[in-house]
Amino acid sequence: MSKDKKRKKNNFKVVDSKRSRVDYPRKDHQEEYAAEVAPPVGTSVQHSRSVEREVDDASTGRIAGYVGLGIGIASLFMWSVILGPIAAVIGFYAYSQDRKTLGAWSMVLGILATISYFVLIPFAR
Repeated sequence: MSKDKKRKKNNFKVVDSKRSRVDYPRKDHQEEYAAEVAPPVGTSVQHSRSVEREVDDASTGRIAGYVGLGIGIASLFMWSVILGPIAAVIGFYAYSQDRKTLGAWSMVLGILATISYFVLIPFAR
C-alpha cells in the first residue's frame, strides 16, 4: 500500500511538511491551554490587610526583642537556669521576626547566663 492510501484509510489529514509540530492525536484542532492555568479574571487582591499584618509583625518582633533582652539581663543576676533559656527562646523568636540585633543579644545573654550557672555553681556550694 502506498502512503496516500494508508492516510485515506486511517482518516488522517495530510499536513503540510513545513510545519514542525502537529497536536497529536487531534491533528485538525489547534488548542490553547493557557486559559486553564491562568487565574480567573475576576480575582482581586486586597493589600490593606497585608500592610496591617506587616506592621503588627514588626511591632511584635520589636516587643519580643526588648522583652528577651530584659529577661537576658535579669538572668545574669538571678534565676539564671530558669530565665536564661527563656531569654534564648524569646531572642530566637525576635531573630526570626527580622529583629536580628535584639534577638542575637537576647540569645547570647540567655545562653551565657545558663552556661555560667553550670560553671560557677560548683564553687558556690
